[in-house]
Amino acid sequence: MKLHQLHYFVTVARERNFTRAAERLNMAQPPLSRQIHQLEEEIGVQLIQRGSRPLQLTEAGKLFFDQAVMALDHIEQMTEMTRRLAATARTRLGIGFVSSTLYGHLPEAIRRYRTARPEVEIALHEMTSLEQIAALKEGRIDVGFGRIPHGDPLVDRVLMRNEPLRAAIPASDPIADRPGPFKLADLAHLPIIIYPSAPRPSYADQVLALLRDRDLRPPVVHEVKELQAALGLVAAETGFAVVPASVERLRRDNVVYAPLDEVEASSPVIMSIRKDDPSPELALLLRLIKRMYRDHGIAFGV
Repeated sequence: MKLHQLHYFVTVARERNFTRAAERLNMAQPPLSRQIHQLEEEIGVQLIQRGSRPLQLTEAGKLFFDQAVMALDHIEQMTEMTRRLAATARTRLGIGFVSSTLYGHLPEAIRRYRTARPEVEIALHEMTSLEQIAALKEGRIDVGFGRIPHGDPLVDRVLMRNEPLRAAIPASDPIADRPGPFKLADLAHLPIIIYPSAPRPSYADQVLALLRDRDLRPPVVHEVKELQAALGLVAAETGFAVVPASVERLRRDNVVYAPLDEVEASSPVIMSIRKDDPSPELALLLRLIKRMYRDHGIAFGV
């Protein structure tokens, strides 16, 4: 499948007529028809209803049209960003992050970096820890902040801290009136809400491992896509969740956060970069993060 074929197909679909589409594309109709036919043969699906007047797309063609438009828009944006970056000769720093790190000190680290290097263009990408590893190796990001340890030989990781975990409990549950900290066994009678549901392994598996190591089996395990949804279900009295301590500031209505009295009840915050990357920007970012931790009295790497 070639890029120009997508452009041809989208033009035909929008014009709903091969003749008008050919005129708009400044080409003859027969080669345009051949290109669309070749596209259908390549993907093995009929995209246009033959003989329809005006031209109609098949159901598969409608889906393909939507995806083709998004793909062409993305390529146009990517091209424009690349041209703009080349024109301004600005350094670019791509940062991947899991959503829970936004409730900790990552935003402050980014602000400190912007202050130190205002000329650098920063691109932020929300992605899972595993997606960050692939993006680093493919050059789509330069640094990732996640929570899942990995052993990829092409990626170096720096443990920033082991963040304590908290139990997020519905405020209406009687146990919420008890002073903490809690054992997980104290909460095992409640359904548990874990996130993300996919891809795996993920932070959800860290929480499930805590339960499994203590031979605890909550009556129900609800899986949701993201942290916000998990806390929403806690507020709706669906169950409890285990979340990083920095999340406490996120939601307070009908949710009580309690410390856990458990060994290993923590989640690592890991900075990942390409192996032996000599970038001075990454070295500066790491120095700023260490300084920020000192300012807040947080032990780095512990």
